[in-house]
Amino acid sequence: MCGSGPGEPAMGSQRIQESLLRFHSLLLRVYEEGKKNINQGPLTFEADVQVYLIQEGCINPLQSFWDRSDTMFIMEKVRPCEEMQELEEQQIGDPSISRTFPKENSSALALPLPRARQLISFYTMSQNPNMAHPNINESAPLPPLWVRCDHTDPKQTVWLGAEPFCTGNKITGIHLYTVTCNGPISNKNYSADLQELKDTHRIRNHSSDLTIKGFARYKFLETTSLDSLSLEDTLIPLERNIYADFSWNSVKKMMEFPPLTSAATLKIQMASGSPLSSVYELNRELQFLLSLAESLKTGMDDWPKPVGGKPAVELVQKLLKDLKDTMDGLKMPNSSDAENLQDDTAVVYGTMKTHFSRRRDIDFVEQIWCKIWKNVASYEELVECFTLVMKALQHGELKTWVHQGSNSLLSKLIKQSYNGSIETVSLSGHTPIQMLLEIGVDKMKRDYVSYFVGKKFAIRTHLDYFMSTSVDLQEQVHRIQKLHHMLEIMDNCVELLKLEQENLFFLTQSCINYYKKNALDENNVFQLPVRTSFVKEFYQNANPQVWRVEISSGQGEKKVKTIWQLSTTMPAEHMSSSSVGLLDDTEDGSSKEICFITFTECSQVYFT
Repeated sequence: MCGSGPGEPAMGSQRIQESLLRFHSLLLRVYEEGKKNINQGPLTFEADVQVYLIQEGCINPLQSFWDRSDTMFIMEKVRPCEEMQELEEQQIGDPSISRTFPKENSSALALPLPRARQLISFYTMSQNPNMAHPNINESAPLPPLWVRCDHTDPKQTVWLGAEPFCTGNKITGIHLYTVTCNGPISNKNYSADLQELKDTHRIRNHSSDLTIKGFARYKFLETTSLDSLSLEDTLIPLERNIYADFSWNSVKKMMEFPPLTSAATLKIQMASGSPLSSVYELNRELQFLLSLAESLKTGMDDWPKPVGGKPAVELVQKLLKDLKDTMDGLKMPNSSDAENLQDDTAVVYGTMKTHFSRRRDIDFVEQIWCKIWKNVASYEELVECFTLVMKALQHGELKTWVHQGSNSLLSKLIKQSYNGSIETVSLSGHTPIQMLLEIGVDKMKRDYVSYFVGKKFAIRTHLDYFMSTSVDLQEQVHRIQKLHHMLEIMDNCVELLKLEQENLFFLTQSCINYYKKNALDENNVFQLPVRTSFVKEFYQNANPQVWRVEISSGQGEKKVKTIWQLSTTMPAEHMSSSSVGLLDDTEDGSSKEICFITFTECSQVYFT
């Protein structure tokens, strides 16, 4: 016969207290490491749970349905990992807590709902100043906690969340969040009633004064003709994402179009290098420049395959001969020489036009660059090209102008030749590569600045950061990369979106300000506020990527929300296709358009 001893309830309570203290200690550790920017991987709790901190500026796993970017804890099921036993034993000292290192390509895993509720309960108790745990009572409020759930319960819960709120400096209660998701389903097989949502919020939160806000996101649909492209080029993705976000007050009905009184913002993310880009040829020139910079940095001479049709030496010889013939009066100066350089790179695919035009003030040194970059096949050929130029300089056969602000060694030698003498340069080692890189940096800086200033997207002083020669050559190359990314964004926006001049100027300034402070990031999303009437074609004949209604009541930290959202993508990365199931095809064999319905509820609990 089995029975329970008189001390067992007390022992159970003691185990809960011990687990609670370990839980709180773990969160404090993760939080302190995060504040010190110490990132050594997630920490585990009781073998099956791992936790990490998401800080402002990091990718937010809740961003598909949660518009806040606060610091937060994320808890999830431990992924397949390698544990560092030495770190566990020597640095952590608690067998229930260890450091984990996720295997490469492992995705987030979710916890069963009962386990998630237990973790939320631990968090709630740790934040309740009235609970009997003296080691926790004096602690400051912790960031919110969100726990991934495996949506196997009847309501298909995908997240549970908890967030303390304060009166003055004292924690007085906690918000508890439940996020459920129904999907994938056909976008015609859902039902939702705005009045029912309002009534649900009123009953749950005992409030009558409601604020109702709407949000919708529409994606820009490509209309570019690809008829003239090769099959190979059409298979290369064009990494271009342009969205229009709309937000408004006083939603009248579910799935309504954004009214013209909405606040509209364009979200623009664009990568460089696609053959479908309007400035693809200029990107090829930039890639050659980058290969020179890499060669100079690593000492490896790995020459790109030439994309031109003639040997570089032959083209340089002809350029020098034409210049000498002009000096000797055998040939008239021909302004079309600089113009002929334009057809090397002016390529238009289908209807994808570029508003970038080649400068007409190409000096001799820049012409050398244009002859060489597409056609040089080896280091030896580059040395031969510069040898021809140096001989012409030494024999006084190179009387030509160069831009006053040129900083390359070849430009300086040409300026020295005006006085009848030039210094001796040994064309050995990395000197020829350095010389060519300097020429390319000078030339491409002028190309980009000429575009932005000529189009009145910026004034020259705005671009001083990118033109600066006070930093080393490698950093100058990095800044040219930033200029090119800005060009990709602006040129595509001019052609695709037909933005007005004031919008283009504002967007350019946004890009400039971002890149003065940040490294190159082609995944960054640039934002541009616009008039709703300007982008109404985004939604007139299209379905939204996201449509959301937010019902709220209360003020400040005590505000509570109920959120209903339709989206065309899964709202949580841990919702794999295998676990949510695949939508069946329609009877005629065609695939339905699918969506996910996400429902977020908030409860407010006071600590008394």
